[in-house]
Amino acid sequence: MIAILFVCFFVLLFLGLPIAFTLGGSSLLAIALGSEMDLAIVAQRIFSGSSGFTLMAIPFFVLAGNLMSSGGISRRLINFCNVMLGHVSGGLAMVAVVACGFFAAISGSSAATAAAIGAIIIPEMLNHRYERNFAAATVASSAELGVIIPPSIGLIMYGVAAEQSIGDLFKAGLLPGVFICVTLMAAAHFMAKKQGFVPSEKSTGKQKLAALRKAVLALFMPVMILGSIYGGLCTATEAAVLAVVYGFVVGVFVYREIRWKDLPKILLDSCLTAATVLVIIGCSNIFGWVLAKQSVPQLVANAFLGISGSKYVFLLLVNVLLLLVGMFCEAGAAMVILAPLLAPVAASLGIDLVHFGIIMMANLAVGMVTPPVGVNLYVVCDSAKVKIEGMMRYLLVFFAVLILDLLVITFVPQLSLLLPHLLA
Repeated sequence: MIAILFVCFFVLLFLGLPIAFTLGGSSLLAIALGSEMDLAIVAQRIFSGSSGFTLMAIPFFVLAGNLMSSGGISRRLINFCNVMLGHVSGGLAMVAVVACGFFAAISGSSAATAAAIGAIIIPEMLNHRYERNFAAATVASSAELGVIIPPSIGLIMYGVAAEQSIGDLFKAGLLPGVFICVTLMAAAHFMAKKQGFVPSEKSTGKQKLAALRKAVLALFMPVMILGSIYGGLCTATEAAVLAVVYGFVVGVFVYREIRWKDLPKILLDSCLTAATVLVIIGCSNIFGWVLAKQSVPQLVANAFLGISGSKYVFLLLVNVLLLLVGMFCEAGAAMVILAPLLAPVAASLGIDLVHFGIIMMANLAVGMVTPPVGVNLYVVCDSAKVKIEGMMRYLLVFFAVLILDLLVITFVPQLSLLLPHLLA
């Protein structure tokens, strides 16, 4: 049955089927051809895997991100960051990184961050004579923060798959996300300085206050979301609902950039995105169930422990595995497939599963900027009108920085676990 499952999986994947159909189809064929079980189990597992209360946070966070993107928040965030940092050498590149970090704390999606920020900051960087490929590479690399800085859809998927607290995962993701943001800013600064890109004029105190006044509602949204979760006032799902209400009120009645006729498109786009994620989760549930029935998690655990009983060797092997998987598989799908397999091994070695979730997410986030499946690359290629090969010399520098970040996040667990312990 396992042989049928994996043969069907790779055949369907090679044929180019969407990952949800690949997961569900291979599971269906494995059950139909390799066992005498009732096929109704497929529908039951898909439904149960996508109907949990925790998963309700996903469509609400997607909708909140779309509301705030359409409501002008991304532009106000960029203007505020530019006023504060634009006068530094490579300031606009640093603004791109910071803006991605702020928007990540709203959207929970890497691709959404790349699209929303890239559409505004890349033309601005080109106007200031930044090299086109450098601008695109900066946004693509920084947008990976969308799946690390909470609220992160990927962390929600891990929490469901590994049965961990979403609130604890959100707490654990904040400091690593800020750490990655700072290192990417430093890399962008030094590359821009070496290239000789001209900074903007330094803003006056009056201009800074004006930019802050215009952006204050946008800046308050991530504070509201994370503060309500960290303070124990809301679950992740309830905070997502608050974010939708806040985004609607600000976009329609305060900024007035969302018109009533825009709402059907915003709702439709949000439904399509959320449905895609939930179908993947549902299909991965039956895929994982088949693996569990065939004791594959135990086989994987024995294979890893057979190599070495050291948790440090295990973590190093997991980093290599996830970086390779991230190159060929979408982060969300990889998370729901691999988390049930790897988390039990991590737990048996005494690794905190909240910390392990951050390690997995940080690794798979790098896959967002590595060919051939790097979603962020294709998003910014469209915005900047460049090709992936043109960005490679800059991407390699950012990639090296991200690898160093991964090592720190992996082997310094306090970075991830400090906030969960302080806010317990």
